[in-house]
Amino acid sequence: MNHFPCLALQSAIRGDMPRKQYLCSMKKNEPGTPAPLPIEAVGQDDPTAASRKRDHIELAFRSTVEEAKLDRRFHYEPLLSGHPAPGSFPPLRFLGKTLRIPLWVSSMTGGTEWARTINTNLAKACREFGMGMGLGSCRSLLYSDDTLPDFDVRDLIGEEQPLYANLGVAQLEQLIARGELARVTQLIARLRADGLIIHVNPLQEWLQPEGDRFRQPPLETIVQVLEQLPSLGIIVKEVGQGMGPESLRALLRLPLQAVDFAAGGGVNFALLELLRSDPALLDAFQPLAQVGHSAEEMADMVNRLIEEPGAELKCGQLIISGGVRNFLDGYYLTRKVRLPAVYGQASGLLRHARGEYEALRQYVETQVRGLEIAQAYLTIKSS
Repeated sequence: MNHFPCLALQSAIRGDMPRKQYLCSMKKNEPGTPAPLPIEAVGQDDPTAASRKRDHIELAFRSTVEEAKLDRRFHYEPLLSGHPAPGSFPPLRFLGKTLRIPLWVSSMTGGTEWARTINTNLAKACREFGMGMGLGSCRSLLYSDDTLPDFDVRDLIGEEQPLYANLGVAQLEQLIARGELARVTQLIARLRADGLIIHVNPLQEWLQPEGDRFRQPPLETIVQVLEQLPSLGIIVKEVGQGMGPESLRALLRLPLQAVDFAAGGGVNFALLELLRSDPALLDAFQPLAQVGHSAEEMADMVNRLIEEPGAELKCGQLIISGGVRNFLDGYYLTRKVRLPAVYGQASGLLRHARGEYEALRQYVETQVRGLEIAQAYLTIKSS
């Protein structure tokens, strides 16, 4: 319920009247200051009004927002919508299935003692809220089923939500060289996954103490997988530094189901590997971890690529991840880019997925409510 603040409160908020003086004036009912209404005078239909007003007075001094901190990405249109009902965010078709919200569980973990708990919680959240999910690296399943229970979440997520396995481009290069690419098809069948995410991570592998070395450009490996497994749906992603316009152009010209930005600003696996290595290497190579592209920069690149004459783009869907901190970032980026897109989160979800499911559930529900309010009142400013 909205009320006009009294003149004294307006003066206090502007700074014309010191806070202490204002509070004293409220107590003493100084001339020019309206006396507070007694509790019994407050309408019986609003029993919390008195306590709410006291909160407003006390919190007014802590709730001012400086102009420099305003979010300049949006037009705020308060007159054009009622409050959105829960569940009102419009569903969207993505990867051949229907998502109820444009939030993607980015590939996170595999082969650890936490993997089963994390993947179980994430899959349950995907089913409840209508999200898609990418599994963490499934490398351990190529030659053994020992860790299969950590990844086998199809029954939990259900058939209606997209579920994708995940392998590194290094593993695929090795499988192709050995003539063992059929292991990928077998892996997808055991997981009952809808397709495969290929993560491309040359800097991570180069900086990792146990890292693999690519014998050919990752693009060649991706093309070989597409040619040899033509019925397999493929998503390609980076791992925390994004990619530049030439790499994006090359991927968008391939018959991929989606490109996942995995941009800079989120978890950076190159830096992660440096932190695991010798301190001297960390000191020498840490500048490499600062190289990359933000999600917003990549969205601008995609928009320019779409407009190029003769673009001939065959991939028409995006997962925007990397530095997406909350629903406002996701809402902004998915509307800024000119291809159908969802936004991905990793660390934000992971933080709540390692314990009881209810903690993750509450977190996702706040993101959904935030998306609904953004949809009702915010539009994107033209760049």
